[in-house]
Amino acid sequence: MLSANLYKDMVKMSNRQTETDVILIGAGVMSATLGTLLKELVPDWKITVFEKLADAGEESSNEWNNAGTGHSALCELNYTVEKPDGSVDISKAIKINEQFQLSRQFWSYLVNNNLIGNPQDFIMPLPHLSYVHGEENVKFLKKRFEAMSNNPLFEGMEFSDDPEKLMEWIPVMLKDRTLNEPIAATKIDSGTDVNFGALTRILFDHLKTKNVDINYKHSVNNIKRTSDGLWELKVKNDSGTVERHTAKFVFIGAGGGSLHLLQKTGIPEGKHIGGFPVSGIFMVCNNPEIAEQHHGKVYGKASVGAPPMSVPHLDTRYINNKKSLLFGPFAGFSPKFLKNGSMLDLVTSVKPDNLVTMLAAGAKEMSLTKYLIQQLMLSKEQRMEELREFVPNAKSEDWDLVVAGQRVQVIKDTVDGGKGTLQFGTEVVSDADGTIAALLGASPGASTAVHVMLEVMRKCFPQHLKEWEPKLKEMIPSYGVSLVENPELFHELLTSTAQALGLNEDLPNQVNSLDAETKSLQKA
Repeated sequence: MLSANLYKDMVKMSNRQTETDVILIGAGVMSATLGTLLKELVPDWKITVFEKLADAGEESSNEWNNAGTGHSALCELNYTVEKPDGSVDISKAIKINEQFQLSRQFWSYLVNNNLIGNPQDFIMPLPHLSYVHGEENVKFLKKRFEAMSNNPLFEGMEFSDDPEKLMEWIPVMLKDRTLNEPIAATKIDSGTDVNFGALTRILFDHLKTKNVDINYKHSVNNIKRTSDGLWELKVKNDSGTVERHTAKFVFIGAGGGSLHLLQKTGIPEGKHIGGFPVSGIFMVCNNPEIAEQHHGKVYGKASVGAPPMSVPHLDTRYINNKKSLLFGPFAGFSPKFLKNGSMLDLVTSVKPDNLVTMLAAGAKEMSLTKYLIQQLMLSKEQRMEELREFVPNAKSEDWDLVVAGQRVQVIKDTVDGGKGTLQFGTEVVSDADGTIAALLGASPGASTAVHVMLEVMRKCFPQHLKEWEPKLKEMIPSYGVSLVENPELFHELLTSTAQALGLNEDLPNQVNSLDAETKSLQKA
């Protein structure tokens, strides 16, 4: 039996309460970004972080759980849509590119102010390419190129349907290829590879130096509003003891775990929202000689019926200071909402308020469910056949399978889509008075973390924005400004952020083009 004194000590521990200004749930890139922004804006605010795993960046932000593309819409074909009149709509690509530029600017500020160290620990310059085959796809790519290359954000993009030129760009993809149909690619040199796991860990190491209280192996079990307007969290630590923590503001950035926590808050804005989990598998090349032959991120077109996150791509990656080559993703289905989640996650996310929404989505998305199950049933050799669409002479023994992270797509009722519409993207859900916010959804996710966290601050701290604006503009010079409407500013920031982040080696083509554009504008 426990002694009376030991029992009292345990009760005392379990009843321990702390009060703080901000609680961040989840130690991913979103919480890392919000915490870093807030510490620059209001250094005296007390911030506490709870993460159920043993380290930062272990789930969706981890380098093995995402593509690390630095989504800037330079190569992702699903961000540009061919309209019925044959023209190509690049508005989404412009929007995402501008959002990524905010991230580049903030990271540059951190480097320039010695708040984080060597940027090559998390970002490397890398060409981004789009690749297609077939006459109709080549026509589409040419139209896409013409629309994008006339826009300041995409100056420097090149197009080629010449096999000799493509052999220079993507030799591993052209070697031993039988050219029985037209092929084409676009290439732009200002792309990047971003190790979001490394970036997340770097930012949390920085936050430790700013007296942020970071608690690993701590699971948030419940969230409720107190009578005085604060939020109280019940948190279980790794010894099984339950603690209580209160805060004025809570951010739920727990990846796939955010939906369950949002539901526990009881806020009306969290009602009628569901989640649909999608898992992924990558193939990684274990032959260094082949990996060395490829340099770039090459995105193709998704299969009919595939979700946008399943666009096939052949990626050079820099992980643990080593160059790697990955292909994927192959989609799959698991009821887990997190890679380290529970098989009951999907079932327990269904509540009375979202039941009809979830059922409607199930009826609408039967073809998607079928596609995911088919993908899950693929053998390694069947996956190799898909890889050979990109690398014709790929050998099975040179490639291994790696299970990627879980993504939970938002399901909600919309005006355009009706009940149970599956959303592809990220979404901030906050209460009316801005005391709590949750981030749901997936791609482009990490790449636009700064933009998304600025949205959180706009929704939840409107009373501080005027006071914060000078500092925000110091950290993010294009804050509140459209870069596409200010090409000279874009040119200036592209050059300065490339210098700060060590990305200069791949910029000459784009900078030369932008110089010409700027001179043309000045003459006008």
